[in-house]
Amino acid sequence: MSLPNPAARTRDIIFYDAGKPIEEVERELGISGSTKLASNENPLGPSPRAVETLKGALEGLNRYPDGSGYYLKQALAERSGLTPAHFTLGNGTNEVLENIGKAFLDPGDQVVLADAAFIVFHIVAQLCQAERAVVPLKDYVHDLEEMADRITPRTKMVFVANPNNPTGTAVGRERLKTFLDSVPSRVIVVLDEAYAHYPTMPDYPDGLEALRDFPNLFVLRTFSKVYGLAGVRVGFGAGHPDCVRAVEKLREPFNVNSMALAAALSALDDSEHVEKSRRLNAEGLEFLYGRLKELGVAYVPSQANFLLVEVGDGVEVFEKLLREGVIVRPVKGYGLPSHIRVTVGLPEENERFIDALARVLGR
Repeated sequence: MSLPNPAARTRDIIFYDAGKPIEEVERELGISGSTKLASNENPLGPSPRAVETLKGALEGLNRYPDGSGYYLKQALAERSGLTPAHFTLGNGTNEVLENIGKAFLDPGDQVVLADAAFIVFHIVAQLCQAERAVVPLKDYVHDLEEMADRITPRTKMVFVANPNNPTGTAVGRERLKTFLDSVPSRVIVVLDEAYAHYPTMPDYPDGLEALRDFPNLFVLRTFSKVYGLAGVRVGFGAGHPDCVRAVEKLREPFNVNSMALAAALSALDDSEHVEKSRRLNAEGLEFLYGRLKELGVAYVPSQANFLLVEVGDGVEVFEKLLREGVIVRPVKGYGLPSHIRVTVGLPEENERFIDALARVLGR
């Protein structure tokens, strides 16, 4: 029996490996009590305000959600000084990324992006049959100058993650502004700020503020990280209303469910949870820096809630850590075969990771 062939454009698309949940890892290895530090989730859990809201929202599950996301867009507009028309909502920022690509990229267009950056940038380009101009990172940071130089008359879009996943590095305000000034207005710059709440660098730029000066800019934010709502899937894109209108045409009806809308709206007001999460992350990074130095293990200083650690053979160390009950992320698929990425966890989780890594490396 023969089966239908997939569309040609899908055959070579990079597969996004989301990583295994704790339950699956423990089942396969016959272990229990594992610590997951692989997906950059908030170790404190979800916003308590969001949890309380979710409990009260259960009775309305027989109704379709607000398809426009009216109240969430209003709240985002009030906090940013923009208008609701500047925002589009998605089932996580992955969906927003895909919708932006579909709205503006034609087959044969060129996109400029970094090699070791969020893998979904590459996937979106492939889905839209766009040619990729891939620029190596420079000292683990986006080489914005080289990316600007790679723009041609066929370039339609540039992807930048700030902070960058998986390196945790970020560019400062002046470098970003200089870059945006150099990009032709006909080229869309997609600025992914999924980890925007975590940077401690004094000159970290705010993409939402930059929107006022750069109408070709699209800024992405998520509720999955600092707000702890990865399980309900909600994120947003912000851009010029005319650009957002084009993206909204591609958005699936009711793409953000009612629970996600309610949780995100409450989480926005939970500044206590955000500050507690930021403080825990900063303390966790300092602990990891110190202990890794003691072990003689190199790492890349991070502005996010994870750390890129150089361990030799990243896949081998990942597999050995699994057997220690510690789940991290190998990043060979990002062109970093000698590294692993570890999420900053609770103090006891960070300690467990360091102890397990010391055993695995024989130190």
